[in-house]
Amino acid sequence: MYHRRTMQRKPSDPSRAPRPTFGRSKRSQLSVIDYTLAKRALLRDAQAGLQSVNDLCDAHPELMRAAKYVGEPTRSDCPVCKKDKLVLLAYVYGDRLKQDNGRVWSIDTGMRMAAADPDTCCYVVEVCRSCQWNHLREAFTGRRAATG
Repeated sequence: MYHRRTMQRKPSDPSRAPRPTFGRSKRSQLSVIDYTLAKRALLRDAQAGLQSVNDLCDAHPELMRAAKYVGEPTRSDCPVCKKDKLVLLAYVYGDRLKQDNGRVWSIDTGMRMAAADPDTCCYVVEVCRSCQWNHLREAFTGRRAATG
């Protein structure tokens, strides 16, 4: 946070929760696709009655099992039912992963794997364990070195 007039960094407030450790350092090594706008459009269509809640809340049983046992909790309420907090899952895909291709990982491990290999993608999915809402939140891929 910056002071308005001087643009000097303000001392951090000790009452604020610390940011996750995978913040800027990992993200700077990755290309990021954010699906927030797609999520907003989907929720807007549901509120307008163009899509049913049953179409939105259709998580696969394996996804629900992974959310229950591996999901990393967030502070965000479910945008559909508002009963439960969302959890995040990271699925990592890449040819070099062989038997680990498509496996669920922690967010930090998934981002580290995507940063290590430009052919690997880490998909972060948000899931509500109450109503089975699920949506792709972000996709991370490693950056390729510029040739030329």
